[in-house]
Amino acid sequence: MKSQEGRAGPPHRIGDREEWLASSQEPAGKAKGFAQPPDVLAYYASPGPFTELSVHAPRVRELPEAVPELCRVVQGLVVHPFLAHLYGLDPQALRQDDLQVRDASEMLDRILALDPQPLSQARPPEHRFVGNCRHFTVLLCAFLRAQGVPARARCGFGLWFNPGSYEDHWVCEVWNEARGLWHLVDAQLDAVQCKTFQISFDPLDVPRSQFLVAGDAWQRCRSGRAEPQQFGILQIRGLWFVRGNLVRDLAAHAKRELLPWDGWGLADNQGDSNDSSELALLDRVADLTQGLNSAHAEVLGLYAKDARLRVPRVIRSFGPGGNVSVDLGPRVAEEWRDDGDLAAEFSPG
Repeated sequence: MKSQEGRAGPPHRIGDREEWLASSQEPAGKAKGFAQPPDVLAYYASPGPFTELSVHAPRVRELPEAVPELCRVVQGLVVHPFLAHLYGLDPQALRQDDLQVRDASEMLDRILALDPQPLSQARPPEHRFVGNCRHFTVLLCAFLRAQGVPARARCGFGLWFNPGSYEDHWVCEVWNEARGLWHLVDAQLDAVQCKTFQISFDPLDVPRSQFLVAGDAWQRCRSGRAEPQQFGILQIRGLWFVRGNLVRDLAAHAKRELLPWDGWGLADNQGDSNDSSELALLDRVADLTQGLNSAHAEVLGLYAKDARLRVPRVIRSFGPGGNVSVDLGPRVAEEWRDDGDLAAEFSPG
């Protein structure tokens, strides 16, 4: 395990089969490029504003360290409102206000208030936190970062929910020290959902052909290789939706994992834009967020220097309660200087 200071330790096991790690076959979910500068790994091995769990440190220290077991822990703590019926719950009787929670720490507050058992104990479905794919992802990401393991949330689109469509989705990208690469891990896909959606791949190694990070989706739409109306959720679709996920994915690179319906800057416009400067900027974001080695400084630099991309203290949220302003507090923006320089927390060598 790696400490939060980034000291190297034994490789973190990511698969549930030893032969999976030992295999010489390149995993389907491997990210581009093997070499990762140490500062990149140290950055993603420490928590951000929404993944800080220090107040729950004694309980978090009791958790297992292998990724498969951590996924099972998350699955025993969270239930998706769209899939509640699969677990015997009445969707109309769910605690819908859970969905507005952004902090992993507050998620645990609510979970423990309902059931004070150790976090490794799966809750009955009615005592689970009501969260979507972003909540599953952020909680796994928070657990891994608390153990000093590099992990980050990725916003994009999954192909397995609705044949022929790219559905709004989040997964966790985890660094596999033993093999020197990033893997996509879907903490939401338990045995029930794998059967329901007829999943043929390993949720611990999601193929990048099955989950498109938002930058890949943007490039496919811009080049004409994909139809923008294929991307979204329910009846909410189009290039503007892909743009919003692209900006949210960039923010997640900066450890600002906002809710899927939070809006700011270029993620706050529900119409398509033909502004050439905006399109060029978004093309650059799409390019940088797919290059997973030397682009780290540029990714954070682009986020920090452009107010159209950077998460401000006050955002607009388009959730079930309607269009409301939300004050995220000073911690979200305080690490980024007003002059657009990179934060003190990251200094590109």
